Amino acid sequence: MNWVSEHISDILAYTGAHLLLSLLPVVIGLVISIPLGWVANRWRVARAILVPAAGLLYTIPSLVLLVVLPAILSTQILDPLNVIVALTLYTVALLVRVVADSLAAVPPPVIAAANAMGYRPFRRFVGVELPLAVPVLIAGLRVATVSNISLVSVAGLIGVKQLGYLFPDGYSLENYPEIITGLVLIILLALLFDGAWLLAGRRLTPWTRAGSTVEVAK
Repeated sequence: MNWVSEHISDILAYTGAHLLLSLLPVVIGLVISIPLGWVANRWRVARAILVPAAGLLYTIPSLVLLVVLPAILSTQILDPLNVIVALTLYTVALLVRVVADSLAAVPPPVIAAANAMGYRPFRRFVGVELPLAVPVLIAGLRVATVSNISLVSVAGLIGVKQLGYLFPDGYSLENYPEIITGLVLIILLALLFDGAWLLAGRRLTPWTRAGSTVEVAK
């Protein structure tokens, strides 16, 4: 506790950096994944290409990607942009299949009813298909967010300052309170944002709770 109180300003700065580096890629990845997932759901050829490619991309070790990206992006090894790009790629790799599967799960009669009501494709996608895909999409976002919060810590091995930096720094100094602090905070952040997505999913899909209530009443 003495170490924590003496380094509270550093801990807060590292926590803020950790959140930025882990959550920004989730937002960017979601924006990219929605149109890619829509394309994958609409055309079989596109799905046969995009989904396996996304899965292959996720198999690249994070440390390797963080070392290779500076040469590709012409950035410095400690540039936070490398971490954001790497985690955005991982997020897209996770969410492309999720978006495609969630859109495929929308019942065909619902789509037919929307067409009969005069919905054009874009309006139908935004107003009907995407809202109904939210439960599956939220599940994917929970995985992507928790995964990113964990993966950001790998960047600490190359010197990027965030909560993961407390691990190599603590080991080099044999400062176990520093290591434990980083570990506890990363776990807490993962639990916090996993719960936040779960709550957001419940707020965005009130019809699922209504359906459960009806089943209980029966």
